[in-house]
Amino acid sequence: MRNSFIYTILGAALLLGTACEKEIDLNLNGNDNKLVIDAVLTDIKGDCVVKLSRTKDFSADNSFVGVSGAKVQIYHNGDTTLLTETATGVYVAPELSGSSGNTYGLLVTLDGERYTATSYMPSKVPMDSLSIVEEDLFGDMTKVANVSFRDPAGETNYYRFQQYIRGTKVKRYYVRNDDLTNGNDINARLYILGEDDDDHEYDINSGDEITVEMLNIDAAVYKYFYSLSSSATGENESATPANPVSNISGNAVGYFSAQTVERKTIKVP
Repeated sequence: MRNSFIYTILGAALLLGTACEKEIDLNLNGNDNKLVIDAVLTDIKGDCVVKLSRTKDFSADNSFVGVSGAKVQIYHNGDTTLLTETATGVYVAPELSGSSGNTYGLLVTLDGERYTATSYMPSKVPMDSLSIVEEDLFGDMTKVANVSFRDPAGETNYYRFQQYIRGTKVKRYYVRNDDLTNGNDINARLYILGEDDDDHEYDINSGDEITVEMLNIDAAVYKYFYSLSSSATGENESATPANPVSNISGNAVGYFSAQTVERKTIKVP
């Protein structure tokens, strides 16, 4: 029953152009203790953060256990910024921001090992509006966040969305490309569906504050999140998720994304 429900959800989301799946941590059978790199550089100062952790056994809990003592650098055109560790496994560069059209590099050095990645920061596609729509989902009238924007014609774009309800980040991946919608006006609805939401943690109610971040990402980062979300829909719910398509070189998993970001916040009427 659970698997059929998930496939129905994912199929409906794909028909609407946005793949959505529950956010999962990288828990792998065999626990080979790989480094996990979660690295983001945006076009806004204060958003640059790199988180380092280790893979866990699939049966382990999902708490974040940071890896300390690494040297983390981001570079571009001969300029290098050394990030500062502000909490265990969390490295930041408060004054660093990126610009569209540039490719940035990441270098992590830990215990004599080097891990590298590059990411291209694409052009920013503006979010026209954020609204709340009401839909009949499985017999229940449900409030859903809707992001409206125009996809630029004649170029390939990849998008990721992050949603916050009452200040809490929704643990879902929302990614889409413009293969079927190039140059169109888009209404991307951020559905929250799944058995794990039976406690109604993510229900949207009148008076709630909703924030959505619209991220423009490169092709490699899109493939990472798409493969990660797809791996969460395996036929055997106890099966190990397949390793996502990482853009990190070296014996590590994770991603480095140079991305633009636009945030909008509304109060639900």
